[in-house]
Amino acid sequence: MSAKFHPLEPAHSLPSDLRRLLTLRWLLTTLLAIAAVIVMVRLGIWQLDRLAQRRAINAQHLRVMSLPPLDLNQPHSPADLAAAIYQDATVSGVYDASGQVLLRNQVWDDRPGYHLLTPLVMEGSGQAVLVDRGWIPMDQAGPQQLAALAENGRVTVRGRLMPSQSENGLGIPTDPPLVDGQTRLDAWNRISLERIRLQVRQPLLPVYLIAAPETTASGALQRSLPEVDLSEGPHQGYAIQWFIFAAILAIGYPFYVRKQLRFPASHA
Repeated sequence: MSAKFHPLEPAHSLPSDLRRLLTLRWLLTTLLAIAAVIVMVRLGIWQLDRLAQRRAINAQHLRVMSLPPLDLNQPHSPADLAAAIYQDATVSGVYDASGQVLLRNQVWDDRPGYHLLTPLVMEGSGQAVLVDRGWIPMDQAGPQQLAALAENGRVTVRGRLMPSQSENGLGIPTDPPLVDGQTRLDAWNRISLERIRLQVRQPLLPVYLIAAPETTASGALQRSLPEVDLSEGPHQGYAIQWFIFAAILAIGYPFYVRKQLRFPASHA
């Protein structure tokens, strides 16, 4: 009589280590380990994507900063101005002190003070651009001191274009809404052009101008241009960390399983 063929080997004939490895406990543990490796690799790739985005933004900033100064007295669309952030610009016109405001929590040489923000009505246009004219100490923020800092008549200002600070920044308190019949805020925590334009007589450009140090300043005004952050941030380091974590788990898990299977089943 010929031997019968059994296509499926009985489970009890499998090696004991393999039977233990196919239990629900070890199957779930292995699936979790595989999922963790996949998540770590994906996080590393995500950090590399953010690094590429940061490099593209830095390249855009460098390109814009290398361009010749933009003449704000010429017509520009909002899209053109948005693309000109961090570009040098020049503008001629007359300051309108009635729309002037202060920016709180500004420091110069470890001294607290304000930045003085004044709308400049541009020549040949009914529009104005808000100009950060510089830093003043806290004791120079009274009405008489501010009047002494006025720049009357036609002026030409050169500086750097900056975006509206309409979003909440880290550690920057939100400016309160107008209440009880208020028509304006004289001091602000952020340069929110969307809100400041509501208390300025002329339409404001969607960007503001930080006056450069070489521009003539009055009295106690101190001027400096902000440093543009062109660093790549921590993204590359984070990506390497996630890839290392994934490699440690992927390589170390089989050794862990092998070590655990050496113990009797009651201890596994």
